[in-house]
Amino acid sequence: MELSALAFYVVAGVTLVAALGVVVARSVVYAALLLILSLVMTGLIYLLLLADFLALIQILVYGGTVSILLLFALMLTPPETRPELNHRGWALGAVASGALFVLLLVASLADKWPAAGGTRHISLVDLGRALFSTWAVPFEVASVVLLVALLGALTIARSTTPGSKIAPRASA
Repeated sequence: MELSALAFYVVAGVTLVAALGVVVARSVVYAALLLILSLVMTGLIYLLLLADFLALIQILVYGGTVSILLLFALMLTPPETRPELNHRGWALGAVASGALFVLLLVASLADKWPAAGGTRHISLVDLGRALFSTWAVPFEVASVVLLVALLGALTIARSTTPGSKIAPRASA
């Protein structure tokens, strides 16, 4: 096995373990820290796949900005009001996610995928090239839109919370 393939499998394994840790962690703070690890490791996967731009954006936007925003929101929330995480439905969630994983794995390992609107087939390599070249910018635009929506939701939630020390702005 080549060193690059070994590095990919190690990083992918750490990413999966961190993502699983996000789901099963009982503490919101630990879940947030594991989310940061998972997002940064996803950026390393992009880097190993020679998608430098996506790796940089993944680590800066998701690993940095969104995760820091999440940690600030946790730090601004008083500890007594943080919800306790219960995992009563974990068995059903595990079965559903396992079935979805198997379905997606079988679909992605198919030799040829039909191209949209034609009889020509594309391979998984062609799909990857299209994702990291043609669709890279729309993917990042969508991430910026989601970040702006998250900031807006946080602003609205902080200004209308009963008993909040931050008074809403008076409209002009």
